[in-house]
Amino acid sequence: MGQAHAADALHGKSLYLNGPPSGGAACARCHTASPAANVSKILNAADNPAAISAAIAANKGGMGNIYAGKFTAVDLADLAAFIGNPGVVAAPAASLNPASLAFSGTALGQASSALSATLANTGSGTLNIDTIGVTGAAAADFSIAGGTCAPGGALAAGADCTVLVSFKPSVAGVRNASLAVAHNGTGGSSSVALSGTGNASPQATIGVSAASLNFGALVTNVASAPQSVTVSNSGQTALTFSAITLTGANSAIFTLGGDCAISKPLASGATCALTVRAQPTATGAFAASLNLASNAANGNVTIGLAGSGASAAAAASATPSVLAFGSQAIGAAGATQTIALTNTGNVAVTFASLAVNGSAAISLAPGNHCGAALAPGASCGVPLLFTPTAEGAVTATLVASFNGGSVQVGVSGAGTSAAVAKPTLSDAGPIGFGQIQVGKSAAPHTTVLSNPGTAALKIATLVADGTNGADFVLGGSCAVNGSVSPAASCTIETSFKPGAPGARSATLLLLTDGGTQFSLPLTGTGTAIAAAPALTLAPQSFDFGASAASKRFTLSNAGSAAINLSAANFSGPFARVLGASGCPALPFALQPGASCDMVIGYTPAAAGASNGSVVLQADGGGSWTIALAGQAAATAANAPPAQNQGGGGCSSVRDGSDPMLALLALMAAAVLFWRRRNPAQP
Repeated sequence: MGQAHAADALHGKSLYLNGPPSGGAACARCHTASPAANVSKILNAADNPAAISAAIAANKGGMGNIYAGKFTAVDLADLAAFIGNPGVVAAPAASLNPASLAFSGTALGQASSALSATLANTGSGTLNIDTIGVTGAAAADFSIAGGTCAPGGALAAGADCTVLVSFKPSVAGVRNASLAVAHNGTGGSSSVALSGTGNASPQATIGVSAASLNFGALVTNVASAPQSVTVSNSGQTALTFSAITLTGANSAIFTLGGDCAISKPLASGATCALTVRAQPTATGAFAASLNLASNAANGNVTIGLAGSGASAAAAASATPSVLAFGSQAIGAAGATQTIALTNTGNVAVTFASLAVNGSAAISLAPGNHCGAALAPGASCGVPLLFTPTAEGAVTATLVASFNGGSVQVGVSGAGTSAAVAKPTLSDAGPIGFGQIQVGKSAAPHTTVLSNPGTAALKIATLVADGTNGADFVLGGSCAVNGSVSPAASCTIETSFKPGAPGARSATLLLLTDGGTQFSLPLTGTGTAIAAAPALTLAPQSFDFGASAASKRFTLSNAGSAAINLSAANFSGPFARVLGASGCPALPFALQPGASCDMVIGYTPAAAGASNGSVVLQADGGGSWTIALAGQAAATAANAPPAQNQGGGGCSSVRDGSDPMLALLALMAAAVLFWRRRNPAQP
C-alpha cells in the first residue's frame, strides 16, 4: 500500500499557471488566472483530484486532448489542492528539535560537552534567522557553543542547520533555561528546553603538554636526551595519581623521571613534569605508552612514545640557509647577523672549525662561538660581521666543519657610499613562548626594528614561516610595504596560539628592499586539556506516541579515548530489546570514532501517557540520559476484560429483564400461524 501524499498547493499553482512539465496548455488559459472565478465550474475539483482525472478521461472540454498522460497522481493531488486554496503563498515553517536537551551532571565551573538541536525549514519559503540565544532564570549557565545556524542567516525550503549548546553551571542543583531562535516562520520563534545539574563537589581536571613523544633515530645502546611532558591540574581540587606506568611491547626501552608521583598530589592550578628517556637495544622502530591514571573528572591519559634504533650518524643544519646583509654604508660600523647551527643527528656534534671564505668584508664576530659539543637537537649561534670598504656587491661562505661533515651558508652584501638604510633588530636569538594551552594566546613579545641609517627602508617581507607558521601571530606597527625613516623604528609583536599540543616552531622572516634579511627562530609548546568522554546520542529524546514498538538510538564516540559503558538504567515502560543487532551486551567499550545502535522497546501496561528515560553510565562517573515518552491507547492488551452481563446471547441488559425476549416470542408465534395456513410450504 503506497504512502499518502501530502498535497503541495504551491506546486499545484505552478502547474495551473504553467501547464504540465512535459508541455501543454496552462489551466489558466481556459479557467482564468485564479480558480476562485469558478470559470467552467472548476471549483468542483477543489481538493478532488478524482474529478480532474475523470474530466481528462472523458475529454471534457477537450481536456483529454491536452492533458492525457501528462499529469502524475501527485500532480493531480497538488493541482486539486491549489484549486481548493487559490490564495496560497510561499511561507517558511520552522521546526526545532529535539524539544529538550538534558545535560548530565557537571562540576561547578566546568563546561560540559555540547549537545545539538536542529532547526529545519519545513515550509515553502525562505526561513530567515533573526537571533539565537539562551533565555530563562539560569541562562548564564548555558551558552551557544557553535553549530551551522547563524543570526542573520537563511534556510531554503527543506534545508536545516544545527545549534550547539554547552552547560557550565555556576551554582549547585538543577538549572533550567531555554534555547530561543527568532525567525520569520509561523509564531516568530522556536525554543528548546534546557536542563542540567551543577555538582557542588570539586573535581580535578588533568592536562598534558603533549599527546605523544617521538625520539627520532637514536643510536642503539645509547640513552637519549630526556624529553619532558608537563602535567597540569585545571580543576578545583587536588589531582592524585593512582598509577604512572609504561606499557607496550617496547616499554623496557623507556625510563621515567621527573617530579610527578603517586605520593604527591597536584594542587589546583599546579603542574609537575614527567621526563622520559629512550635507549633502544636494536635497530628498527619501537613504541610504547605512558599511562596516567588519576581522580581527574576527564578520565585517564595515555601518551604515545615512539622512535627508532639506528647506527650512529652525525648531522647538522643551519638557519637561515642563506644570509643577506643588503646594502651597507662604507666606513660605517659593521652590521651583525647570527646564524643558528643545530645538531640534527643522533650523536653529539662538535664543530672543529668555523671559517668565512670569499671576502674580507664578511667575517666572524669576535668571540668563541659553538665551542662546546652539541647534544642531538641542540643549537648554538654564529654571529657574522659585515664591514664593507668599497662600492659593490660582495659574497662569502660560512663553513662550519664538524665530526660528521660540514655545513655551508652563502652570505651576501653590498657596499655603498650613498645614503643607505641600516635595519637593526632588537632580538638576535630565538623567541620562546613556553607552554600555552591549545586555542589560547601567549602574551605578545615585542621586537623593535630600528633604522640608524641615512635613508629610509621599506619592508618587503614579514612572515612567520615554517611548518607551524600558522601557530604564531604577527602584529605591531611594522607591516609589509611599510617604511621606516632614518632614526625611526617600528615594532613587531609576535604571539603564540598553538593549534595542537606538543612542540611548535617557525621562523620570523623579515626582508627589506635593500636586501637585508633577518631570521629569528620562534618556539613554543602547546598544552591540551585531556578530552572528556564525548558520547553523542541520536536522537537525544523520543516520543513513541501510540505505537508499542521499538526504536534504534545511535551511540557515537566523538572523543579521542574509548568510553567504557558499564550500565543502562531504565525507568517507565521502556526496556532494551535484547537479541536485536546493534550495541554489544553491557558492559562494553566504544572506541573513538565508533558507533552502535541500542534498540529500546515501549511496552505500556496501561492506557495513557507514559514518561521515562534511560541513563547510560560509564566507568569514571560519566552519564548520559535519553528522555522517553509514549501515549498508549486502550487495546485488548490493556482494556478491562469483556463481560456478558445481560440476560443472555447478544443482550446488553444487565438485570435479566430484556424486552427482546418478548419480541422474539411474538415473532415465533407468527411463524407457526403462517405455517398452519400454508401447509404445502416446506
